[in-house]
Amino acid sequence: MSLVATGALAVGLALDTVFEEFPQRIHPVAWFGRVVAPLDRSWSRPRLIGAAIAFGLPIGAAAIAGFATALAVAANPVVGSAVAGLAVFATTSRGRLLSVASKVIDLTVTDPADARTSIRALVGRKTDDLSPEDLRSAAVESAAENLADGLVAPLLAFVLGARVSLAVGVAGATWVKAVNTLDSMLGYRSKPVGGASARLDDLVMWLPARASAALLAVAGRSPRALARACEWSHAPTSPNSGWPMATLGAVLDVRLEKRGAYVLNPDADLPSVKRAREGVRVVGLAGLGAFVLCGVIAWS
Repeated sequence: MSLVATGALAVGLALDTVFEEFPQRIHPVAWFGRVVAPLDRSWSRPRLIGAAIAFGLPIGAAAIAGFATALAVAANPVVGSAVAGLAVFATTSRGRLLSVASKVIDLTVTDPADARTSIRALVGRKTDDLSPEDLRSAAVESAAENLADGLVAPLLAFVLGARVSLAVGVAGATWVKAVNTLDSMLGYRSKPVGGASARLDDLVMWLPARASAALLAVAGRSPRALARACEWSHAPTSPNSGWPMATLGAVLDVRLEKRGAYVLNPDADLPSVKRAREGVRVVGLAGLGAFVLCGVIAWS
C-alpha cells in the first residue's frame, strides 16, 4: 500500500505540473460548488441547516470518492493508484496558485487595472482601489494561505488516511477539500448558514497551517522566521491563516497588509516586484517540500 500511495502522490504532482488543474467544466470541486451554491440563501433556521450542511456534504463527497477508489483498487492496484492520483490532483493546487500569483505580480508593473481583475481568482476582498504594492501584498498573502488550504491540508489527509487504505486516503483528502470549499463559499459573518462550516474549517486547518509555516521557513532558509511570525500570526481574525502569511512575510522581510483588517511585519515595506516574485518561488518550493514530506510518510 505504501508504494501505491506514493505512486498516487507522484501522479498527482505530475498532473499538477503539466496541467495545473482540471478544466472547470469537469473539475470535481466545481461540481461540489454547484451543489453548495443553491444552499447559499436565507433560511428560517440557518444554524441548524448550516450544521447539517457542514456535517453532511463533506461526508457525502468523501464517501463517493472513497467508494470509487475502493472499486478501482479491487479491480487492479495500478488502476487504483491512478485513480487516487487523479483525486490528489483534483483536491490540491500548486501549479495554478503559482501561475496566477505570478501573473498578478507581473501585471502590477505592466497593467495594474488587469492585475486588480486577475487577483480576484485568489482573494475575496475589494480590489478596485488597491495600489500595485497592495496587489503584490495580496498575491503573496494568498499564495501563503492557499499553500495551507489548497495543498498541505488535503495532502496530509491523504497520506494519513492511506496508512489505513488508499480509499480512506482519498476520502480524507476529499473531505478536507469539501470542508475548505464550504468555508470559502459560506463561511462569512454575513452568512449565518456558514457558521458551522467556518468553525469546522478552523479545526481542520489548525495543523496544516502550522505545518505550512514550517515548510515556508525551511524553503526560505530562514528558521528564525517562525519565531518572528509568532509576533503577528494572531493579527488576522482567522486562528490559522496568520501563520503561513506571517512566516512568509518574515522570510521576505516585507509588510503584508489587508486594509482595515491586519498588518503583518508592520515595520517593513510592502513587497517590491522582486520580493513578491521571491515569495512565489518560496511557496513553490514549500509545495514541493509538502509532496516530498507526504511521500516519506506514505512510504514509511
